[in-house]
Amino acid sequence: MKRLMLGLIAIALALAVPSPASAGTGGGRAPDDLRELAHKLKVYIGSAIDVTALADEADYRQVFNREFTHITAENAMKWESVEPQRGVYTWEGADAIVRNAQRNGQHVRGHNLIWHNQIPAWLTEGVADGSIDAKELRRILRDHIFTEVGRYRGRIRAWDVVNEVVDDEGNLRQSIWLTTLGPGYIADAFRWAHQADPHAKLYINDYNLEWNTAKIAQTLNIVKDLKSKRVQIDGIGFQGHLGIQYDYPGDFPAVMRQFTDLGLEAAITEADVRMVLPVTPEKLATQADYYRNMLSTCAANRRCVEFTVWGFTDRHSWVPGVFTGEGAACITDENLAHKPAYDALLGVRRA
Repeated sequence: MKRLMLGLIAIALALAVPSPASAGTGGGRAPDDLRELAHKLKVYIGSAIDVTALADEADYRQVFNREFTHITAENAMKWESVEPQRGVYTWEGADAIVRNAQRNGQHVRGHNLIWHNQIPAWLTEGVADGSIDAKELRRILRDHIFTEVGRYRGRIRAWDVVNEVVDDEGNLRQSIWLTTLGPGYIADAFRWAHQADPHAKLYINDYNLEWNTAKIAQTLNIVKDLKSKRVQIDGIGFQGHLGIQYDYPGDFPAVMRQFTDLGLEAAITEADVRMVLPVTPEKLATQADYYRNMLSTCAANRRCVEFTVWGFTDRHSWVPGVFTGEGAACITDENLAHKPAYDALLGVRRA
């Protein structure tokens, strides 16, 4: 009997030891889709959405709502979309995205409140010709933030309050906001957004923040300055627009920690990985590694709460229209077939 008991104990101990395949990976079977992966990682997994495709393409809509727990308006919440004429608002696209999220158990990233691009012509022309002075511009900016954030109060998880406010040399970006209002507009924008919705998470969001040391340093300075003034800022958004023709930013985990050590939550907000065409199996394999590494960086940092791709299908990717000869940047192709990158994401586990 004693020998039998010892044998049973040995078996139990052997079963309790993780196998090499599951050690440090969270164990268990691989998730069936990205929504299940999001629940396993406890990270929101989202995509930017083309509002026209969401309305008109049943296959696109079905895949999006099956796979994702988070949704970002690609364009429908930008200023030129919601107020193309002064005082004339067009909320149809933004409202459709919020309704879709509510129906499908998704959270929403509001993108964005202030950017140097996609500003309505009436505003840029008014500043240029002097009919809108600094005092008026400040009032317009305040009204815009209160109007948009207030409309969706309680229905937006996080807002990109300021987007791309640091240039590639690490300087505050020249824009109508900086040149007319001075650098204080950044703090004002965060204050107004917090007043309009005290429960929304407020982010600063930028590209190349994974590796550009000058941009990283300036963004850290902005965050520290806001915190020193007790201005509410909750998160840092790393856009994650990468290309396989460039080395993967291996210091990204350490960079993310610099921001999360300041008490911020982190998100990868616009991930895609482009390549020089044509597509080859080797390029797809490298692309998969880049996607896996980005999500793994998020999963390894307990303060990283969101991983969003900037469109999930090459059918509607922005890349070919901006980078000549490049494309195939998304995790599914034009026919919504999974690429190796999709499967690579499913394999990521919490450390």
